[in-house]
Amino acid sequence: MADTLKPETAEQLRDAVAWASGEEEPLEVVGLGSKRAYGRPMQTAHTLDLSGLSGITLYEPDELVLSARAGTPLAEVRHELAEHGQHLAFEPPDLAPLYGGLHGAGTIGGLVAANLAGPRRLSAGAVRDYFLGFSGVSGRGETFKSGGRVMKNVTGYDLSKLLCGSFGTLAAMSEVTLKVLPAPEKTRTVLVFGLDDAAATTAMTRAMGASYEVSGAAHLPAAVAALAEVSHVSDAGGPVTAVRVEGFGPSVAYRCEKLRDLLADLGPSEELHSHNSAALWRWVGDLQPFVDRPELAVWRVSVAPQAGHAVATAVLARLPEALYYFDWAGGLVWFGTAATGDAGSAAIRSALTEIGGGHATLVRAPEELRGRLEVFQPLDAAKRSLAARLKEGFDPRRILNPGRMYAGG
Repeated sequence: MADTLKPETAEQLRDAVAWASGEEEPLEVVGLGSKRAYGRPMQTAHTLDLSGLSGITLYEPDELVLSARAGTPLAEVRHELAEHGQHLAFEPPDLAPLYGGLHGAGTIGGLVAANLAGPRRLSAGAVRDYFLGFSGVSGRGETFKSGGRVMKNVTGYDLSKLLCGSFGTLAAMSEVTLKVLPAPEKTRTVLVFGLDDAAATTAMTRAMGASYEVSGAAHLPAAVAALAEVSHVSDAGGPVTAVRVEGFGPSVAYRCEKLRDLLADLGPSEELHSHNSAALWRWVGDLQPFVDRPELAVWRVSVAPQAGHAVATAVLARLPEALYYFDWAGGLVWFGTAATGDAGSAAIRSALTEIGGGHATLVRAPEELRGRLEVFQPLDAAKRSLAARLKEGFDPRRILNPGRMYAGG
């Protein structure tokens, strides 16, 4: 068989995986390949290219449901939703440029497999909260499906939740179904200037705890704020804390006014409207500060929101040159570190131990580093055993993305 297998139907996908299973030939599962460098490097004999499984198969705007084949470009899905005033509420980031690719190069299946959610995650939920169902092929070469077209449709095991974030190591999905929502009519962002990390955490916590339905909260230290593509941020001359509200026009204006009053004692503020507001959050969610610094390794650190600034303080004490900023009201800290040695792995994981827990993922690094470092958060013995049993159940011959998440997996 050829080095690249490119099925165009679900039946061809089943046959390709069944062949690989029978021959014990490992497969690298890809869509458009936009996130190939996300995860551990793999040694596979063949590539399973799912980009031939493309196209929206069902879209019912009134029912808020969309189904598409796994290789459908995310840009196509977004365009179709926008035509009907709808969107993917979890605000998926576009990570293709982070790896040197073009904007919009990801697929809907890759989005689900990597469980990618952007700044609206803290208010709207994660990908798995909107993932209604799928069809796919296990590593045994067996076709199966889970879920359907409504939220409350699960009997037995919820396999959709299991596959979301599995990075193609358990099954090759042929089709996915997602819940969609109406897009907000207006978006505005309150900017508070001059806050250090601790004060910014106070501001974001206060905003999130109020009744103003905040849909995004991020803090950009001075070094990152200076890189922003929105002049109100880049020209601030210091750190900038951003709090977003969305919805109907009059409601958005009222809530922004109240948020500025709520945060007035912390520092001066102003507002970003429509275009500038949307541009700032795309810049934050798509990791543009690190796109513009391709020499840096990139870490994604998830902690309790109140602990974000403590983690940053601990990491910076060890890695003073690290570039960093906060999303998810402080619960997500992005670090850019020198891509040498251990790329800051020891410093970051030690910081998590000091503050009592969290998860760190090496999102971008040279292949040599990803081959010898723990890319995803190390598993304890119980979780390693569970992960091994899941892999054994879905893919006993280790042919689907073997070792992409953990060595031997």
